[in-house]
Amino acid sequence: MKVLAINGSPRAKGNSDLLCDEFIRGAQEAGHQVEKISLREKEIAPCRACYACFRTGTCVQKDDMAEILDKAEAADVLLLASPTYFLTMSGQMKVMIDRLLPKWQGLGGKDAYVIVTGHDGRGGLKRNAEDLAQILENLGDRVRQIIWGERVWQKGEVIGTKAMEEAYLAGKGIGK
Repeated sequence: MKVLAINGSPRAKGNSDLLCDEFIRGAQEAGHQVEKISLREKEIAPCRACYACFRTGTCVQKDDMAEILDKAEAADVLLLASPTYFLTMSGQMKVMIDRLLPKWQGLGGKDAYVIVTGHDGRGGLKRNAEDLAQILENLGDRVRQIIWGERVWQKGEVIGTKAMEEAYLAGKGIGK
């Protein structure tokens, strides 16, 4: 299967990034084709709400989002990973999600996974996880699992936690 992992962390090798990599490792070991997009490396402008995409199926803005949309549409499995900022997803993730509009009808029917991280316990990460899962479900995807990177803040704190194993096993279990 084609797996697209979209990482919304602004930090390279941060906790969301590390969990994303574990998910990818499991998926690759299971024989899946995986691509990771780190939003911190992309230029994505906010949606202008011009709705030209309703007529044309493409966004009038010329940035990295067109490539992400094509890859998301072609994928069989989507993973969204984001740290929790003020109870919700990173700004990078939110801007990318708003720009799904040109292809939102072509993004459904996929298996999907969510990774959330943050310094709080599950209660403090819940809104982020629920928001990301609901967005995927509204696109028509089936959220198979949420991986909770709880009580991690500084880079690398997620290493050795239960979430690392859960991310790996989720990737390894794609399609089962």
